[in-house]
This record gives sequence, C-alpha cells and structure tokens, in this order.
Amino acid sequence: MAKLDARRLGPFLADPGACRLVLLHGDDPGLIRERAEALVRSVTQGDALRLVELPREALRSPNLLATEAASPPLTGGRCLVRVRETGDGAAPVAAARAALAGPGPGLVVMEAPELRTSAALYKAVEGSAQGAVIACYRERGTELAGSIGQILRELGVGAEPAAVEWLAQRLGEDRMLLRRELEKLALYVGAGGRVTPEDALACVAEGSALDLEEALMAAMAGETAVADKALATAFAEGANAVQVVRAALRHVQRLQLASLAVAGGAAASAAIDGLRPPVFFRHKPAFERALRLWRPEALEAAGMALLEAERRTKTTGIPSETVARNAVTGLARQAAARR
Repeated sequence: MAKLDARRLGPFLADPGACRLVLLHGDDPGLIRERAEALVRSVTQGDALRLVELPREALRSPNLLATEAASPPLTGGRCLVRVRETGDGAAPVAAARAALAGPGPGLVVMEAPELRTSAALYKAVEGSAQGAVIACYRERGTELAGSIGQILRELGVGAEPAAVEWLAQRLGEDRMLLRRELEKLALYVGAGGRVTPEDALACVAEGSALDLEEALMAAMAGETAVADKALATAFAEGANAVQVVRAALRHVQRLQLASLAVAGGAAASAAIDGLRPPVFFRHKPAFERALRLWRPEALEAAGMALLEAERRTKTTGIPSETVARNAVTGLARQAAARR
C-alpha cells in the first residue's frame, strides 16, 4: 500500500480496509493527531473498548503491538492500537515488523512526528504491502485554503472565497490551532451561516496574529517604533520566530505584486485593490505608504533576506526570536531611510 497521496487519503481514513499498520509522520503534530483520530473513529466506531493506547516504552516488547492487534475486543469488532511519539530506532522497527506480519485483524497506528523518510521505521512500513505511510506536513497556499473550506463545511458553515484566503494566510502554522480558530469562527457566524472577511477579522484576528499584522504594516511603512512595539506584543502573546518571518515574507511578496503593477502603469489604489486576498480597508493607508517607499527590486532583495532569516532561525546558535526581530526591524529601518 505504501505512501498515500491526497486523492486516496480521504477514503482510506474512512475505511483503512485490510491495512495492518499506519505510520503518520511529518512536521505538523496537529495534523498527525487529526488523522489518527479520524482512523480511531472509523475503526472503533465510538466503542472505547476497541481502542488500545500504548506508551512509547511498550515498544521495547517487540511482539506487544502484534499481540494487542490480534486480541478481539470484548464487544466484538476490530480494535485499533495507537502509539504516540513513536520515534525511530531498533525497538519501534522490530515492533512494527511484528505487527505487519501478525495475524490479527486490528489496526496499529504509529505517530512519528519529524521522522525522516530515510529512517528504518519509515522504510519498514513503506516497503510492506500491509502498511501505509501518511505524510502530515504543514499545508500552505491552495492546499491549506481547501482544508479550511472543508473544515468549515464539516462545522456547518460556508465561507466567502476572500475570507478563506485571508484565513489561509494567518492560520497555517499548526493544525490544532487552525481547527480551534475555525470552531470559534463557526460558533460566531452560527449554524448555516456564511463567513465573510469581516467575520474572520472580528473573530480570528486577535492576539499575536493581529499584533503581528500591525507590526508588518508599520515596518514596511517605516514606522520603526510602532513596528517594534507591536512585534514585542505579538511575541508576548505567543507568536514564534518562524511564524513572524514567514508572515513578513508573505507581506513583502504581496507588496511586491502591487509594486510591479504600479511599475507597469497602474494607480496605487488599483494595484492594492487587485490583491487577493484583499487588503482590509483599515490597512490600506499603511499599505499605500509602503508602496510609495519600496521598488520591486528592493522588495525582491527583502524577500531573499527573509528567506535567509528563516534559515538562520533553524541553523544558527542565535536565539530565533532575535533573528526574527532583527529581520523585521531591519525592514523598518530601510523603509524609514526612504521616507
């Protein structure tokens, strides 16, 4: 069965068939958890006696997974054996191989965040006809927008395309956070309602996300003190370094698109109105001020600098928050010098 692509994933989560072991891996623990719980629901059908949760230490007994998967639940039906934070190593590999070769009808789900595709556990499951490997990476762009729309439909509400695009720009870092915010938004608009960009702004754009947006708007307009204060508040309310740098990069890319339109002869207001998702009305003045300060080539250089800043948050000994803060305040100082 090996790796499952997006087209086959939905049907598989609803019915894993004769599969004996599913390995969930990737950099989004929230998405791993969500897909594991989808398998729990489809296999156990809500019967708690058909779910067996084992700690990672249980993998030291190589046959335990296979034994649990072969044990019939008291209430009948198929059981699911779940192991979180599996990791790699000789013990998980031996346990996985025993489960794949076992006779039991139960399904084993192993959750292994950050597991490399070169790991022995990954190769053992991928190479088995009885195993399935599901990648759970952070979604972005159209893929993330599609997931947001799907979750909102599951929650009983619709959404305007502009609202979905706006949400995709701000809620893509963690699946658990994404779902919590969408649940809150669904309650805000009510069953059968339709989310507008204004609803999304009123309900979701608060705390660190709102302060971060204010910081970026101020930075690109050369308002250094305002940007520094808003950025400090965003970090205090839970923003992380990678989130800040990626948000700054998206903001710079949007500004570059508008700048290219202006360079091609468009009016600044028309260039801003042409962006998707649209710039919210209260941010248009700051966006237009930034547009007057930055040329396309300068914005391209700013984007490259932000990509380097993201790399430095992960590969250097410098505190990641310091790297992100310097990247944003550096843009603010550049903009201020152009005023």
